[in-house]
Amino acid sequence: MDPVVLVASALLGLVVGTCLTVPIWRVPRDEPAGWWPWLCPACRTRLGGRDCIPVVSWLVLRGRCRSCAARIGVRYPGVELLTGGLFLLMVLVLGVGWVLPAYLYLVAVGIALAVIDLDTKRLPNALTLPSYPILAGLLLLPAIVEGAWSGFLRAILGGLALFAFYLVLALVNPAGMGLGDVKLAGVLGMALAWFGWGPWLVGTFLAFLLAAVVGLALMLVGRAGRRTTIPFGPFMLGGALAGIVAGPAIAAWYAGLVAL
Repeated sequence: MDPVVLVASALLGLVVGTCLTVPIWRVPRDEPAGWWPWLCPACRTRLGGRDCIPVVSWLVLRGRCRSCAARIGVRYPGVELLTGGLFLLMVLVLGVGWVLPAYLYLVAVGIALAVIDLDTKRLPNALTLPSYPILAGLLLLPAIVEGAWSGFLRAILGGLALFAFYLVLALVNPAGMGLGDVKLAGVLGMALAWFGWGPWLVGTFLAFLLAAVVGLALMLVGRAGRRTTIPFGPFMLGGALAGIVAGPAIAAWYAGLVAL
């Protein structure tokens, strides 16, 4: 892989991460989710371009607003670095092709949803519902240009299947599964099934495994009890990411293990 492409993808991710801090703050507060303008959360002063340079501005200002000196949390550069790192990972895993934009979009909206879910324990419709036509449209690009119609059809079926699976779980146990999780499931089902039913199963299973491991760990250290509500969206997104990156390899390993 050309180092220039890798650096460019990471830089693009940093910039997108900066943009994501706006909807992460605004959407849970029912404010307009547009990218501009950036405002200080404390004094609502509009931030200039020099205050919005990914990571650098936060370091230069020592994590404080230039106008009111209010502390700006480490979450902001954290979101930027995470987005940059995952954009780089997607390029390394998928290469530069027509399918890449779909998964860069998924990374961006997934980070926003994960942070919001951790904060508010909900997955806003303003981000999940538009993701259906956007992701489907982006996956349609490689289907048209490269003739990958089987992958596109599988993605649509995978989205419907995972949506239906989570809907059944929500109907059986409403206290344990929210409708926000159901809506997100359809999006992740599309993204996973593009690569095959093996990665679809891996990503689905890992979401529950990650939630179980983290939940048990929190109980062991006294940070949660048996009735504590833990946002499930981040685990769904983490499982989907693992399914996209390593799902084909994990599915092939498991198939070989069962065949022994």
